[in-house]
Amino acid sequence: MPELPEVEALTDFLTEHLVGHEIVRVLPVAVSVLKTYDPPPAALEGRTVTGVTRHGKFLDLDADGLHLVTHLARAGWLHWRDRLPDGPPRPGKGPLALRVALEDGEGFDLTEAGTQKSLAVYVVHDPADVPGIARLGPDPLADGFDEARFAALLDGERRQIKGALRDQSLVAGIGNAYSDEILHAAKMSPFKLASSLTADDVSVLYKALRDTLAEAVERSRGVAAGRLKAEKKSGLRVHGRAGEKCPVCGDTIREVSFHDSSLQYCATCQTGGKPLVDRRMSKLLK
Repeated sequence: MPELPEVEALTDFLTEHLVGHEIVRVLPVAVSVLKTYDPPPAALEGRTVTGVTRHGKFLDLDADGLHLVTHLARAGWLHWRDRLPDGPPRPGKGPLALRVALEDGEGFDLTEAGTQKSLAVYVVHDPADVPGIARLGPDPLADGFDEARFAALLDGERRQIKGALRDQSLVAGIGNAYSDEILHAAKMSPFKLASSLTADDVSVLYKALRDTLAEAVERSRGVAAGRLKAEKKSGLRVHGRAGEKCPVCGDTIREVSFHDSSLQYCATCQTGGKPLVDRRMSKLLK
């Protein structure tokens, strides 16, 4: 799933390639991708792109005051085309969900792999009209997001810290991958209760959060849209690397599986050497 650093990089890339260009066609291929119908996607046609911004994991294209907002979800992606194919795309079982064409023949496709269709596109006059944006918490890389504000957000939280970091209404833009990376950098168990964090714990976690995201944004800066997935994967230390060696201590990276996701961690770095209980695997072994 694209998270804050990748969406930030897409924002920069699209700002360079879209701003000042006229949208001549917006072609929804998968009906399920559209979450709003008034105004229709065709209302964007004839408008000039004036800006591209990010709200958490949402990508926002401003076309003369009308916004095309996209959430790429788990398996969605944006593919830039220097030259779009001639003729309209054919609806079918392929991954193509929506195409945006510019006056110069360039444009982009939104695609979604797999059968779970969660890619979402909204056409709105105000991005705040998108429910997911309206409920977003603060951006963790914003200038005003200091340690005191982070501490205030965590105050009274009774969830495990992994789940708290992924809650978009608490902090915007962090998903499964970067929450693993942040917690590894902070040497903190993903199962640790947020309510149990000391002031020192919060300070360490805040620094790990800011540094991890800032470094990921910097790595992605200037990378073309088509290479961002590979760039993300190459920069991850623990997420998606179960069975490999921890780059800090050399211990084997472990995994905990859930019904629809998994987390990865280093027991030596994060849990005092104690493996976390993988309830899903425990049930399979009974």
